[in-house]
Amino acid sequence: MTEETKEVEEMKAESEGEGEGGGEGTENEQERRIGELEATLVQLQQQMAEREQEVESEVTALREQLSGAAAKYRALILTTAPEVPQELITGETPQEVEASFAAAREMVEKVKTQLEAQAEAERVPTGAPARTPPDLGALSPQEKIAYALSHTQQTT
Repeated sequence: MTEETKEVEEMKAESEGEGEGGGEGTENEQERRIGELEATLVQLQQQMAEREQEVESEVTALREQLSGAAAKYRALILTTAPEVPQELITGETPQEVEASFAAAREMVEKVKTQLEAQAEAERVPTGAPARTPPDLGALSPQEKIAYALSHTQQTT
């Protein structure tokens, strides 16, 4: 395409150079050259339109391949990390899938940590608590004597 462009430019330069001479013969020659240049221009525009269509179809094919690769990558991630909900992993490219997976994994870890902390706070120890004697320090001397007498009567 560059050779044809150079050719068009050369023809244009020649036609400009001939235009200075003037005359009826050169006028017909100029019209012929203009026709040739216009035909070449149309041909180049057609070639350019065809190439644009080819490029568009290649881009479409590459986008489809990229989308397919992203879907396969998403499926692979879901099999290796089943704890992450599949609804949280989205994206049209592998990079987008990776970013959404990182965010989803972080969210899962936060929820897991919160649930573990909540379960630990609500945990009740198994069995009865250890038996400790009552604290008699808060009792008055009279109450202490009454407590001691009642305990001695129960044990004998």
